[in-house]
Amino acid sequence: MSSTSADTARYNRFVTDLFGMMAYGELSAFERFAADARYSPTLHDRAVLGRIAVVEFRHYELVSARLEARGFDAEDAMLPFQPAVDYFHSRTRPADWFESLMKAYVIDTVSADFYRAISHYVDADTRELIEQIQASDETTEVLRDRLKGALADDPRLASRLALWGRRLLGEALTQAQRVSYEHAFPGNLIGGEDTAAAKELVSGLIAGLAENHSKRMTQLGLTG
Repeated sequence: MSSTSADTARYNRFVTDLFGMMAYGELSAFERFAADARYSPTLHDRAVLGRIAVVEFRHYELVSARLEARGFDAEDAMLPFQPAVDYFHSRTRPADWFESLMKAYVIDTVSADFYRAISHYVDADTRELIEQIQASDETTEVLRDRLKGALADDPRLASRLALWGRRLLGEALTQAQRVSYEHAFPGNLIGGEDTAAAKELVSGLIAGLAENHSKRMTQLGLTG
C-alpha cells in the first residue's frame, strides 16, 4: 500500500470513527433530554426539553444515514464509543433538576466546540454534516436562558452549579483525551504517526475547550 493510499485509509477510518462517536453522542443526548423532561418543574420546561430531545434524535438519524451511505452499520460504528460515553454519564449523575440543566448545557456546548474544532481538518462533505448538526444555537440558548432564570430566582445555586460545572468539564475533557488516544484520532486526523504533532493537536484542542467553557460560565455569572 502506498503512502497516499495508507493516508487515505487512515483518514477514512477517522471519519467513520468520528461519525460513530457523533451518532452515539446524539442518541445519548436524546435519551438524556427525554428522561430529564419527566422531572421538569413545569409543563413548559417539560415541553421545551421534549422538543430538544426530538432535535437530538434527528441529528442521530442524520449521522446514521451518512454512516450507512459510507457502507457502515451505524450500530457497529457506535459500539466502540458506548463504554466511554456511558461511563461518563455514570460518573456525572445530576442530583436534581438544576444540575441536570447545567449538565445538558455543558455537554451541549463543549461537544459543539469540539466538533467545530475538528471541522477545520476534515473534507467538505464531513464538514457540511458537522455544520448541519451544530448550525442551530436554539438548544444552547434555551438551556442558557433557563439557567440564568434559575440563578436569578435563587442566587444560592451559584456556588453549587459553578462547582458542578467545573467537575463536568474535567470529566468531559478526561474522556475526550482518553477516547482520542484509544482510537488514534490525532494520528489518523493529521495523516501520520507523528506523536509530538498528535499530542500538540490534542493539547491545543483541550485548552480551547476549557477556555470557551470558562467564558460561558462567566457569562452566567459563575466562576468557570
